Amino acid sequence: MGKVVAVKSNITLMYEKGAYMHIVFSELPLSEMDYEPPFLEIYKAILLQGLHGVGVGISGSGIRNDKSELCELPLIDLGRLSLNHVEREECMREISGAARTWGFFQVVNHGVSQELLQNLRYEQMEVFRTPFANKSQECFLNLPARSYRWGNPSATNLRQISWSEAFHIFLPDIAGMDQHQNLRSTIEAFASVVAPLAERLVQILAQELNIKFSYFQENCSANTSFLRLNRYPPCPFNSTVFGLLPHTDSSILTIVNQDQIGGLQLMKDGKWVGIKPNPQALVVNIGDLLQALSNGIYKSAKHRVMGAEKVERFSVAYFFNPSKETVIESEMMPPMYRKFTFGEYRVQIEKDVKEIGDKVGLSRFLL
Repeated sequence: MGKVVAVKSNITLMYEKGAYMHIVFSELPLSEMDYEPPFLEIYKAILLQGLHGVGVGISGSGIRNDKSELCELPLIDLGRLSLNHVEREECMREISGAARTWGFFQVVNHGVSQELLQNLRYEQMEVFRTPFANKSQECFLNLPARSYRWGNPSATNLRQISWSEAFHIFLPDIAGMDQHQNLRSTIEAFASVVAPLAERLVQILAQELNIKFSYFQENCSANTSFLRLNRYPPCPFNSTVFGLLPHTDSSILTIVNQDQIGGLQLMKDGKWVGIKPNPQALVVNIGDLLQALSNGIYKSAKHRVMGAEKVERFSVAYFFNPSKETVIESEMMPPMYRKFTFGEYRVQIEKDVKEIGDKVGLSRFLL
């Protein structure tokens, strides 16, 4: 019988014959576990390998630096866009300035009601509490295969583990969710207000750089965009693995509603900084495609999510995307990136993730 050398939350490490031989669940009733993805089962070998030789302290591997300072992103009151010309112009400059320097900002008076956000959070929590055996089946919710995703199938070491699950929903597919009317109607209501918000913000950002807004009107809509429901389960190895790996978004613009747990961080001036949650605000960040269209003026900032040990975290992200055939090409001279389609960009990302375990992104398309 192995010796119990560390118990953390609902996880027990068993030490036997000079090595960590077992990682087992404890303290959680089965009724509270049936909806959890099998992270420990799938990642067991990686966790054992990463923790071996560290001693009993789970957080001792030192592969991550969590000591990031909390910051308050630029906070922009969109209500000023409806005021006099001076207020409107100043608000637009603040949006453009944040996109240039941070790649992230927060907006209030955004037109998405707190009641709607609360309803969406409730429906989101309900669907994630579906037993894992059901929600992991193909065509769950009448959505296409791979709409439900969890972890990182390509992970080979601790740095690549992603302790999260998500429903990645192409908005036209929502219409097929007939058997889940409450979730469907709530998502439709959210999309109906967040899509015009994304268009409004992109119009402002385009105007500030003299980019023709007709380009976005012709190539982007709610029917080419995605919604992602995210859940970050309690993670007993939260000081060792990520909730969501560092990445940039392959979108034009992303709008996020996060809960008050915190954990979202972005790279600013070479350092990771935590984004302090604001219950009244939505988080907006620039995607890779807008960085390319702006010729690098607007920044698609790298960001990540840190998990929590004892509580779960939820967020919803709306990805404002073009159609796959849309050509991404900056009219600014000299161009930084070669011309490519959004479909080509997605194929390259999938290829890189499969071959090297990480997204390379825009650097593949530099001239």
